[in-house]
Amino acid sequence: MIVKMDNKSKDFYNIMGKFFGSRIVENKTNDRIYDDNNKSWYIYMDNNNPVAFVSIANGVIKNIYSVKDNFLIELLKYVSKKETIKDSIVTAVYSDIYDVCGFTSSKDNFKNFIRIRSGISG
Repeated sequence: MIVKMDNKSKDFYNIMGKFFGSRIVENKTNDRIYDDNNKSWYIYMDNNNPVAFVSIANGVIKNIYSVKDNFLIELLKYVSKKETIKDSIVTAVYSDIYDVCGFTSSKDNFKNFIRIRSGISG
């Protein structure tokens, strides 16, 4: 099940709290996760446990994390149907998954990050 929330949603911190400040997330993604007021969160729930998430602000993906690639593939495909993703600089650890999900990507000169956007031609 995929749910959409923000930091004012009931149970947001019960669901997402363990990810904020998590060394596991930071070590895997080379990114820190913040609960900024302007973000919407798409959260993949497996047996009532959060296992993947994508945060978006104004069409730009801000954070991505997943415990398994399959969860993230399903989540990104879902998000792509709901939102047009503008140029976003995201963690490079999932670069293969972005391609599978139809995003256009470029590495630019980022060490641990990659630029992606919806696969829109023209």
